[in-house]
Formats: sequence, C-alpha cells, structure tokens
Amino acid sequence: MARGEPNSPEDREGEAAQRLPSLIHNRISLTGEVIVALVVINLFFLFLLSVLGIQQNPYVGVLVYLTFPLFGLIGLLLIPIGMLHERRRRRKWFPEIPRYPQIDLNAPTGRRALTAIIGFSLFFLGATTLASYQAYHFTDTVTFCGAVCHTPMKPEYTAYQDSPHARVSCVSCHVGPGAAWYVRSKLTGAYQVYAVLFDVYPKPITTPITSLRPVRQACEQCHWPKKFYGGQLKVFTHFAYDQNNTPMQIQMLIKTGGGNPEVGQASGIHWHMNIANRVWFAATDKQHQEIPWVKVMTQQGRVTVYMEKGVKLSAKQLAAMPRQVMDCVTCHDRPSHQFRPPDLAVDEAFTAGKLDRSLPFLKKVAVTALTKSYPSTQLALEGIATAVDTYYHNNYPQIYEAKQLQIKEATATVQRIYSNNIFPYMKVDWRTHPNNLGHMYYRGCFRCHDGKHVSADGRVISQNCDTCHTIIGEKTSANLMTTIASQQFKHPIDLNALHGLPCNTCHTGAPL
Repeated sequence: MARGEPNSPEDREGEAAQRLPSLIHNRISLTGEVIVALVVINLFFLFLLSVLGIQQNPYVGVLVYLTFPLFGLIGLLLIPIGMLHERRRRRKWFPEIPRYPQIDLNAPTGRRALTAIIGFSLFFLGATTLASYQAYHFTDTVTFCGAVCHTPMKPEYTAYQDSPHARVSCVSCHVGPGAAWYVRSKLTGAYQVYAVLFDVYPKPITTPITSLRPVRQACEQCHWPKKFYGGQLKVFTHFAYDQNNTPMQIQMLIKTGGGNPEVGQASGIHWHMNIANRVWFAATDKQHQEIPWVKVMTQQGRVTVYMEKGVKLSAKQLAAMPRQVMDCVTCHDRPSHQFRPPDLAVDEAFTAGKLDRSLPFLKKVAVTALTKSYPSTQLALEGIATAVDTYYHNNYPQIYEAKQLQIKEATATVQRIYSNNIFPYMKVDWRTHPNNLGHMYYRGCFRCHDGKHVSADGRVISQNCDTCHTIIGEKTSANLMTTIASQQFKHPIDLNALHGLPCNTCHTGAPL
C-alpha cells in the first residue's frame, strides 16, 4: 500500500497520536509537576523571608538549600519517568506508536518542543548550580554545625559561644581551607548524619576527635608558633566557702616563653612546641590522661626516653601503643569547648560582679546546687532555684526579705552556669572532658611532670613549679576587691623637671 493511502501504518500512527492526550498526562508526571510547583512556591517564600530577615530559624537554611532542592530534583525526575512509563503502556494498546519520541524540526511543534527542553535545561542547570553553591556555604556555617544538629552538639555549641574562639567559624579549625579536607570532612560526617537520624550517637560525644586536620595546618594559620611571648602576668581570684565568701588573689608570672631557635633559645612552657625540640608520647587511654612513655629529641639530636615508674608494660605492649607527636592540642585540648567546673565558674561569676558577696555562704550554696545530680536541665533549673531560695528563707530570713533582688539575680546566674556547662541528656559536665591546660582540676601537666617519669640514665622529668610559673603575690582579705591598691611607679631617672609631660615626649622609639 503506498504512503499516504488510507489505513497505512503512518495514517494509523497519526490517528492514534491525535486520539491520545499528551504523554505528560499521567499520575507519575502530574505528581512530579505538583512537587515542583510546591517546591518553587515554598522556596520563593522562604527565600523572601531570609532576604527580609523576618525568619532567623536555623532550619530555614536546611530547607532552602538542601531539602527543597532535593525534592525539586525528585519531582523533575518523576516527569520524564512518568512520560516514558505512559508511552510504554500506550504501546501495548497501539503497537504502531514509535518506541522513542520523534522531534521534527521542520514542524513548528517540534521546534517549540526542542526550544522548551533546552530552555528548561539551562534554567535547571543554573538553579542547581546556585543551590549547590549556597548549600556548600551553608554547610560551612556555624549555624549548620551547632544549631542544626541541635541535640547532640548543643553542649559543644553552647561552650563554643562562650569561648575565645567564638568569632572563629567551626570549619576554620575542624576543616580548614582546601577542597580535599572539605570532601574528607563531609564523607566523615555522613555517618554522623546517620547517627543523628537514628539516635545512635555516643553520649557524651567521644573525644579527642581523631579525624581533625593536623594542628600545623589549622591552629597555626592564626597562632604563630615562633613568636616569643616571654613571661605573662595572670591574676587568679578564688573565693572561700565561708560566710563572707572571702576572696583570695594569686598573682602569678606564667613563663610562656617560646621563640625561634634560629635567633635565640626556645624556653618556657612553649619549649614543648616542637620548634627546637620534638616530643612524642604514648597513652594507655583514649583521652590521653595516662602517659607512661615519653620520648624527647633536642635540637642537637639527643634522644631521651622516659618511662613512668611502677607501670608494668611489656616490650610488646609498648611497641603496640600508638605514638603521638606532642602539639598544641596536647595541652590546649579544649580551646573552644570548655565545660567549667562549678567551683571555677562560680569564682568567675563573683569576679565579674554577677554574684553578690554580701549574701552569706553564697559560694557554698551555689556550688552545692550545681554539683547535685539532676535527670534533666529543666529539673536542674527548678532545683537550683529551690535550693537558693530555701537556704536564705530558712537560715537568713532578714536578708531574705531585704535582698530579694540579689537572691533572684544570684539564682539566675547559677542557673546560667548550669545551662552553659552541664547537659544531663548528653551526659556532659566538667568531668567528662578533661582540660589539660594547667593542672588544678585535671592532671594536665602532671601527666608527664609528676616526678615519676625516669630515663635509663636516671634523669627525671621535672616537677619543679618554678619551671613554668612563679608566684609573685598572694593575698587574702574580706575586702580584697576594693583594698588592692596600685604601687607608685618610680622612674629610673629624676623626672621632676618634666613633670606633667606625656611619656611619648621622650619615648619615641629612638635612642633617648
């Protein structure tokens, strides 16, 4: 039968095509269209709220840059999948329908279809690129790290906001610059996402984290190891557990030291920084609190190995223990996530004037309330309020009546200390994460400087306090905060003739 004659295959194909609606009219494709429409409407609405600053919820970023784009992609994929499924279904009834779609560029409908496909593809590519770029930046924000993974990371996020690094983004230390570590961190974080979704994360979060970028590539981007600091004055103020909350002040010269061995001898606490010396250690526990083995190599290449007396480890056990190179975080292991002991936190609140020392035994009451065990934060806050209020109501009724405001402020401060440092749900407090900077509340320096680490030739790692610091003043007084007076400065030369002139009159930086 010739082409174009009645009942030819071409005619039957055209008739079938005319009788049937467009392939897009099927449940799967229509579902995809509805999803895409909803995603576009919601994205526009949330993006508008974000631009106008109306909505500051951290989960908005998750919806705008991660969740909705993912659903949008699923919706877009459903449209062609539904069309292919519908075409396959129709071919069962009309075998004359071609297996694959045909686009005739000589026909206006074909050209319009191709133009629509190309235009939509370009739009989708641009939108996907923008969403991927924004998602990349959003996953690097402090909000994403601390507030999105809210339950497991709340202790770390809360402590971070009250740390010296509060203005440093999480990824600056945990990831650092470069694509390689970004990809590595996201791959490592994949299990963490699973752990959060299915509530299988450890409580508390295990430390130290072994997958972090090396310190020399993270901390040393800001901190200059070869900088010589010399001695630094630090004043420690403590308060007694007596009726007057008596303050005691210790003025101490911290021998920070440091220095570049090329221009001078490295000394002080920062002698350990592997500038002129290299130090290795082996620990028997994950938190590096028990260190029985230490190895030191000086700039001249002299190697000394120290073993803790009384520790019974075989040669095989020692060989199997992983060696750690001592670096910044060996001591500064909690640079941004410190959970303060109640005693220290209350002392700091007194020093800052947030607690009134005129309230009798306030330190004792506060620390006692903080160190009790509570099943939840809410019950802890209620228990603290009850403990403070009941103590002064029962023991000092006159003070209770006269200083209601001070008692309420003290209660609020103690509750804030609890909320910032103790998290019952995650089983986190000052005891779960040792801070090795110092040695007052944790072993810290005494992990090695305990007088028990001895070399084969009899040398001992010193425990001499003056090696790292010198006490230059100590005072206890009921009115310490108001009675400390500055000493009159005595200039080395007679300045009577220059009285009243500013210091920079002579001190210009040039020889006098």
